[in-house]
Amino acid sequence: MVHMPRIDLNLFVVFDAIYREGGVTRAAEKLHLTQPAISHALGRLRGLFDDALFVRQGHAMVPTPVARSIVDPVRRALRALEATVTETSRFDPADAQKHMVLGLHESLEATVLPGVMQRLIERAPFIDVTVTPIERRQLEARLGDGTLDLALDVLLPLSGDVLHRRVAQDRLVVVVRRDHPAIGSSLDLATYLGQQHISVTSRRRRAGAVDAELARLGLTRRIRLHGQYYFAACRVVSETDLILTMPEYDARLCGRQFGNRILPLPIEMAPIDVHLYWHVSTDKDPANQWMRDEMVRAFDSAR
Repeated sequence: MVHMPRIDLNLFVVFDAIYREGGVTRAAEKLHLTQPAISHALGRLRGLFDDALFVRQGHAMVPTPVARSIVDPVRRALRALEATVTETSRFDPADAQKHMVLGLHESLEATVLPGVMQRLIERAPFIDVTVTPIERRQLEARLGDGTLDLALDVLLPLSGDVLHRRVAQDRLVVVVRRDHPAIGSSLDLATYLGQQHISVTSRRRRAGAVDAELARLGLTRRIRLHGQYYFAACRVVSETDLILTMPEYDARLCGRQFGNRILPLPIEMAPIDVHLYWHVSTDKDPANQWMRDEMVRAFDSAR
């Protein structure tokens, strides 16, 4: 049996640094320690786990299977300890020095970032933000290991280790150019199906929710362009007769830029719930709590 009082928890900070940085030298620089100190800590870790943990390949220290198996639990534990310590401390956004990583789809960046950054510029001059794309299969792991602080997405089937709350409800609308020759002030289903469409989706199979619903009804539409980004698609709409089905939040933002018209989608579709996700280990972390509140306010102001 391992006696916890004999374990120096700083060893796990060193372990995490070596894992992240890929070497003893860079880990020492990251932690502001000497290389011998890092090497000594690694030696103690190797004895603790009876495993090499990292083996040298070229200029890098590559984790062993044992190291890969413990990295996520170690990071969760470190984050939980950090949250415990900071929970009782005063958090003042005016003084806090933080770097927050937000997982957002491209469409949500335009909706939420202006409001968030305006608040940060006014109230939190030392909190910096990095936005990264979401890979849904890795979302829980990235929230758990701390490489992601918060994420926005639709409702996902995640474990109890990931907490979430609904922050907005959107709906799909149709975007057409202002002088579209076939579409007047309203849009019926026959006219909708008679047009050529743009589909924006990150799915490899290309079929989205609209096409799934049409298929259920025994209908299809002609997709002339499969695109990656709504902004580019809205510009194509403004200069062609192609039409685009997209979330209303983003459609209104793009409409200001290109002058496109927004019409109701002529088929019944369930609303799109947008959820904010964070890891249970950061639930009571003051900085994470504050940023969650700011993101909710950003959605409220965007309505």
